[in-house]
Amino acid sequence: MDGLRQKAVRRVAGESREDDQHNGPRHTARRQGRIASDRLVADLADAVQGQVVPRLLLAHRGLAEPGAIEDLGLHPDPDVIGNFAKYLLREDLDELMRRVESMQARGMPLETIYLDVLAPVARHLGDLWNEDLCDFTAVTVGLWRLQQLVRRLSPCFLQESEGSEQGRRALLVPAPGEQHTFGLGMVSDFFRRGGWDVWSGSPTTTQEVVRIVRGEWFAVIGLSVACERNLEGLATAIHTIRRASRNRSIGVLVGGAVFVEHPDYVALVGADASAHDGRHAVTQAEALLGLLARRC
Repeated sequence: MDGLRQKAVRRVAGESREDDQHNGPRHTARRQGRIASDRLVADLADAVQGQVVPRLLLAHRGLAEPGAIEDLGLHPDPDVIGNFAKYLLREDLDELMRRVESMQARGMPLETIYLDVLAPVARHLGDLWNEDLCDFTAVTVGLWRLQQLVRRLSPCFLQESEGSEQGRRALLVPAPGEQHTFGLGMVSDFFRRGGWDVWSGSPTTTQEVVRIVRGEWFAVIGLSVACERNLEGLATAIHTIRRASRNRSIGVLVGGAVFVEHPDYVALVGADASAHDGRHAVTQAEALLGLLARRC
């Protein structure tokens, strides 16, 4: 359990003890409100840890003093991550885009910016909240700006696309019960750049995913899991999706911090493989496609 979730759990536990001492309706109402708030915080923790993309499991990085963007090298270090997180919290999207363009002008590939700057920054935002250096609202706004930044960068990133090839269709969606899609959007860009025809969206139930795979043929489905509690029904969902799919040999790829920490969970939920970032997801999907073709 990461620091953000521990913090939320400690708050709920503290409210429980206080309620036991006072046992009044006012205290009970306050406790219920705090529990609802901390659930939101816990969900944010799950998003930051597991679905906010590639390399979210990097080691904890310390907060550095701001530095000039011109000092960025081709291989981002902890200072770059801390500095960009600060920029993300206080600058508008146009200024953030100029900073990214400065990185590119110095020769940093956009793929490196995706994997080694933007993804670790998402984790760093969670660290700031955990250390009481940033409040919940600011972190939420920062994640929203990060998502908008990736959307602006997407057309440039996809210019390197190899072009879609027949039979390479992927459905990339959150696992049933998940709500966060930022990381999945970035993974979709990697698939499109790799020549895949990608359908992505945010169905909220297994039944919605079933309707999609019944109506369209996909070679691979990718399911992103941010919250470990959503694993409980994932095995059933995957079984149902396989049975309903127009492609009875559909490959199932799963992603999220939980599968990086527990690789054995991949087989337990009935998936074929897992990936730890967007680049790895494309590699795994292509290997899976070749494996399934040999099975036919």
